[in-house]
Amino acid sequence: MVMKNSMMMLLVLMMVSSCTNKTEQKAKAPIRVTTEVVSTAMNTNSQTYVGMIEECEATAVSFTGMGVVKRVLVNEGQTVSRGQLIAEMDDTQARNLLSGAEAQMTQANDALARYKMLHDNGSLPEVQWVEIQSKVAQAKSQLEVAKKNLADCRLVAPVSGIVGKRLIGAGETAMPSQAVVSVLDISTVKVKVAIPEAEISGISAVTPSVIKVEAVNGSFGGGKIEKGVQADALTHTYDIRIHVANNHRRLLPGMVASVIFGSRQHANENTKLSVPVTAVQRKADGSLFVWTVAPDSTAHRTVVTTGETMGNRIVVANGISDGHRVVTDGYQKLSENTKVVF
Repeated sequence: MVMKNSMMMLLVLMMVSSCTNKTEQKAKAPIRVTTEVVSTAMNTNSQTYVGMIEECEATAVSFTGMGVVKRVLVNEGQTVSRGQLIAEMDDTQARNLLSGAEAQMTQANDALARYKMLHDNGSLPEVQWVEIQSKVAQAKSQLEVAKKNLADCRLVAPVSGIVGKRLIGAGETAMPSQAVVSVLDISTVKVKVAIPEAEISGISAVTPSVIKVEAVNGSFGGGKIEKGVQADALTHTYDIRIHVANNHRRLLPGMVASVIFGSRQHANENTKLSVPVTAVQRKADGSLFVWTVAPDSTAHRTVVTTGETMGNRIVVANGISDGHRVVTDGYQKLSENTKVVF
């Protein structure tokens, strides 16, 4: 009887342990991996250039007058909207001037009302009537200037964007036209690339390009190209700037980018996909595969056919297509349907 009870207890413990293990497996945290979105690099054998990402436009925001900055309400990297309050200047003097201008305006209006009665009765010379009207106009002008001076103690964003640099802090004296912050428009960015003079003629405003940015682990299609017309005297290179859409604001000024140019001529013949050589694995039956990430963030073995190698990359002829996300590092711990983060 004792032995029977012991066996039952052992079975219960094994069942509990099995359930616990299954629960632990279900609750297992996703595995962190490095991935790359494969994209069509036209004319894969073409030269790769190194570029730097720049903002589409930078706006220096400054006070129009001199004064002590009371507070700055934004930080570097913060998104701001047009009309948003950025900083305030000590407005004590501006308020005092406004009070004086309002008092002069009241006095001028009172004098105008009294002199009008005399003018209407014909008891006031015309020259004095013109003089009092001039004083009212001057008082009104001074009042408008005082109001503007007070309003100028508040600094608002003239455009929408992100704050690039904060150049002045609270307690510092701001000079007229001295930038307090810079606001960057990065809804579209530009990739600045130096092109040798011998190669600049092969690039036009519509030359297709692929931009790869390691900082965000992504590839982007280049848009319109701006070509510089003046060469650097030392390097004999021309600067070009490639427009790149940045809807999710992932690309930031200062990031390094790799740029590959292609030709539209024979594009279908030269269109190839490539991945790092280390991303391609071999199964027990000798077939090759890469780990791809599905939209639900699960990893899957995808059989591929490869072509020639180019440095540390290899062309993939079949198995994946433009836009597939391939695991390039961290695949050692993966199994089919493993949840991943990247």
